[in-house]
Amino acid sequence: MFTGIVTDIGEVIASEDADGVRRFTIACRYEADTIALGASIACGGPCLTATKIWTRDNRTLFMVDVSQETLDRTTAGHWRAGTKINLERSLCQGDELGGHVVTGHVDAVAEITGRQADGEATRLTFEVPAPLHRFIAEKGSVALDGTSLTVNGVDGNRFWVTLIPHTLQVTTWGGRGVGDPVNLEVDLMARYVARLKETEDQ
Repeated sequence: MFTGIVTDIGEVIASEDADGVRRFTIACRYEADTIALGASIACGGPCLTATKIWTRDNRTLFMVDVSQETLDRTTAGHWRAGTKINLERSLCQGDELGGHVVTGHVDAVAEITGRQADGEATRLTFEVPAPLHRFIAEKGSVALDGTSLTVNGVDGNRFWVTLIPHTLQVTTWGGRGVGDPVNLEVDLMARYVARLKETEDQ
């Protein structure tokens, strides 16, 4: 379980296909001895398992195995050496819930369709696959590339958010632009409310 509050920007430094999975090595600033083998880490949105942890050249490295299902349904299929990804460690009991409840289960890939300055902030517009737009509501929460963001407005299958300068600096969002794919996880509460309504209507 996560909160969508990014705590580091990781960098993919290697990838290889092995045993039916794609194995990524990711560099981060976390202390190696604080990452348990088998720990869950949100990597650009998807919850992945650390299968190996070590240090090299004063950097912490961890390895994750990504299934074909995840490669097909997320942006992980496009990761290459040098790709920067938002990282978040899993939530511990007693931690501050600063964003919203995020599972790390990506629903689909959305696309950035607009980027414009909004004072010192930046407004980004996204287009989502039609079946999922009903889960996105104005002033609701959404997780994009693992970042908890507030929806400012919705128009059909498009919605927009506003990023403050701090968010642009401490996440990968500062380098994102029109046409970029992003991992989308809709709000868990919205999903359950929609399911309950479907059940009532049957």
